[in-house]
Amino acid sequence: MEKKNEVDEGSWSHLFHRGHRAAVTVLAGGVALYAINVYLTTSLLPNAVDEIGGFELYAWTMTVFLVASVFTSMLVSQALVRYGARASYGIGLLLFSVGSVVAAAAPTMTVLLVGRALQGLGGGLLAGLGFAVVRTALPASLWQRAIALMSAMWGVGNVIGPLLGGLFAEIGLWRGAFVLLTVAAIGIGILAWRSLPAAPAASGGEPVPWTALVLLAAGAAAVSVSSVVDGSALIAVLLAVAVALVIGFVLRERRAPVRVLPEITYRGGSKLRWIYLSIAVLAVGSTIETFLPLFGQRLGSLSPLAAGLLGASLSWGWSIAAILNGGVTDPRAKDLYRVAGPVVLAAGLVGYTALQTPDPDTLRIVLWFATLIVAGTGIGMAFAHWVPAAMGISPDPDEASKAAAGVNTVQLIANAFGSAVAGVLVTVGGAGGAGILGSAHLLGYGYATVALLGTAVAVRGIARRDRRQPMGEPAYATRDQR
Repeated sequence: MEKKNEVDEGSWSHLFHRGHRAAVTVLAGGVALYAINVYLTTSLLPNAVDEIGGFELYAWTMTVFLVASVFTSMLVSQALVRYGARASYGIGLLLFSVGSVVAAAAPTMTVLLVGRALQGLGGGLLAGLGFAVVRTALPASLWQRAIALMSAMWGVGNVIGPLLGGLFAEIGLWRGAFVLLTVAAIGIGILAWRSLPAAPAASGGEPVPWTALVLLAAGAAAVSVSSVVDGSALIAVLLAVAVALVIGFVLRERRAPVRVLPEITYRGGSKLRWIYLSIAVLAVGSTIETFLPLFGQRLGSLSPLAAGLLGASLSWGWSIAAILNGGVTDPRAKDLYRVAGPVVLAAGLVGYTALQTPDPDTLRIVLWFATLIVAGTGIGMAFAHWVPAAMGISPDPDEASKAAAGVNTVQLIANAFGSAVAGVLVTVGGAGGAGILGSAHLLGYGYATVALLGTAVAVRGIARRDRRQPMGEPAYATRDQR
């Protein structure tokens, strides 16, 4: 009997044992809320815009959410030190719930954006708290499985999110989707209050790089504003301001004692900056999915549910490729996938964009799904090998841990800027009577070009060696964690 207990220790059944079930539901549920919300919103947004207007602010719904998430994701350690796990989850879930209620009741796009900002503030906490609280909420033998479960919630999100958003939009009750999110958040909050430790964390929280965060937020805001102004000259000025703010962010990061990204990113000879840039290019390419349900409804006359699934098809390809690449161990094969990924992404986007036409037949719509899955495959095959590269960038466990944590931050930042730039391309592409078809063409071909530029970045990342590593052996090859 004792032997059986030892074997069960750390198993899936142990993870969902009565003593751990509630805490596990809270940790995974917080990440699932964030992931589901992303895909749910993009699926129902075309119908929301038809009712409340504000098409010119379409991309802002994602940019505002993501910028807010970046801010609060940097506050996780501070929140745990000051308030403890239970109250920190309470704050995150309260913000998320209030934001969902505001979004559900929004009479205008401006009010909806306020709700999205509140959702983002809560979501940033929820997405980060799960991985930070797991050490205090569960025994060490369950950490690995709990982290795997939380990571899997993104896959759950890109299936459930478009289904829920599309279904609610299809029956004319898009507001009900946000009400459902509120109910789910309240339920998770009750479980959090009953199952999580109340005591604040023992160690001090890390300082917050407020200046760098403000520069990032201002840069994303400048890009977003450029999508709603008239005149190419003013658009160019705002984009130039955004570039200047991003440069200011990098300069601040290089010299500041407290940074958004780990110090090794800016160290001479380190390849981490190229790894992060490669991940950023892939993340930017993925933000085209913000507009895919809109294109599906306006060009293809798809139902809200079908259009929502079209928006998620890129993520399906990403997930499939990530799983298939999980067993690749040969370093040369990994390098090949890192370089090929952006090329496949570009090819998929070009194929999808070339197929865009009003009132397409069934075969063309099927090909829309197929080409987007191909594009997502490009992201997944490269991403699956860049993330372990970041994890193994340094033999110092502390540096490697910070580098791995920086991957999520880079994704959030790239997604925020990617969705903002997508809004600009959609606005510019639709000008002069080109309409939604012109928007789809400029966005698709534009982001395919970005993906091709990512190939050069990937080549640079592979070629450059960390100076502390032996020549010919990349740092990530020594600590490849999947």
